[in-house]
Amino acid sequence: MLPASTISRFRNAAPFGISIALPILVLVAVTQGGWFLILPPLGTWWLYTALDAITGRYTENADPMIEDADLFWYRLVTMIWFPIQLVMIYGVIWYVTGTEHLSTAEKFGAFFGVGVLSGTVGIVYSHELMHQSNRFERWLGDLLLATVLYSHFRTEHLLVHHPYVGTTRDAVTARYNEGFHRFFIRVLFEAPVSAWRAEKAMLARRGLSAFDRANPFWRYGTLQFAAIILAVWIGGWLGLALFAFQAFVAVWQLELVNYVEHYGLTRKHLGDGKYERVMPHHSWNADHKASNWLLINLQRHSDHHYKPARRFPLLQTYPDNEAPQLPYGYPIMTMAAIVPPIWRRVMNPRVRAWRKQHYPEVTDWSAYKAGTLPPPVVR
Repeated sequence: MLPASTISRFRNAAPFGISIALPILVLVAVTQGGWFLILPPLGTWWLYTALDAITGRYTENADPMIEDADLFWYRLVTMIWFPIQLVMIYGVIWYVTGTEHLSTAEKFGAFFGVGVLSGTVGIVYSHELMHQSNRFERWLGDLLLATVLYSHFRTEHLLVHHPYVGTTRDAVTARYNEGFHRFFIRVLFEAPVSAWRAEKAMLARRGLSAFDRANPFWRYGTLQFAAIILAVWIGGWLGLALFAFQAFVAVWQLELVNYVEHYGLTRKHLGDGKYERVMPHHSWNADHKASNWLLINLQRHSDHHYKPARRFPLLQTYPDNEAPQLPYGYPIMTMAAIVPPIWRRVMNPRVRAWRKQHYPEVTDWSAYKAGTLPPPVVR
């Protein structure tokens, strides 16, 4: 167990901060064009996959009782990303809409790279920030989500996904044999509705209308509208199209990660709409060292669901017999998910082995696979 005196050192936090330099790849890509446009995905997905092969798994755990005061450098990494992303998105809109050396296809290629970073880094950081009790950090999370037009994710994640993961009420728990592309379309429609209903129910318990000013959807809409107007003001209709494209790429990556994190894993139905409590074995874990630097330990996902408020440097990893382990980190696993036959060949045997290990008494999984079990009782 690593103590605070070790964790708090700048050199231990520094690898997580390397992502701050990634916008340089976007800068080179947009100024040079051509083959340089592959630099953002090459420097994230592929580079960190290669580094995982070199650095391997990292199974040490920090003392989970370390105070926030000892985590300054880690918190700083997540808090300074919003201004970086803001300048990256709108600065590139300004540049590419005013330059003539890039074709229209190259401009959208450049914004594919922008979306790679606003998704791989921006949404992951917003996820960390939205889980904190500090109001400033939560606002930074909201601002990051507004720049990818996915603000409802905060509500859906906190009020639906965490309480109901592994059940039929959670849209982003991917079902066994459900291909990513079908999952993606389903989630795009179901998650916003689910988030709205969750906020509506919470307001109703307070005796308030769903349209009361206390509903965060007013804030979500205002921030997203401001983000859109800024894109149009800087780059016109082309600027808006480029902005929307990077938002789509970012959301596509988020849902790829959601797909990987819980594919085929379900909580046992106890009857009468009751399910067992969330345990580490209800999330796929990946303690690969380098990709956890990039994704600020998001891959230690089993512990995140077990202790959602725990800050990322303190997330624990578990032995393989307590939490199912992915064969590779998220970068390569999400790429595999894009090709369903490859994904099923890799993951379906692991899901079946997980069932035998944790639920040998369950002989009929058809209702779990079809998603036809009754939804859990709303809390």
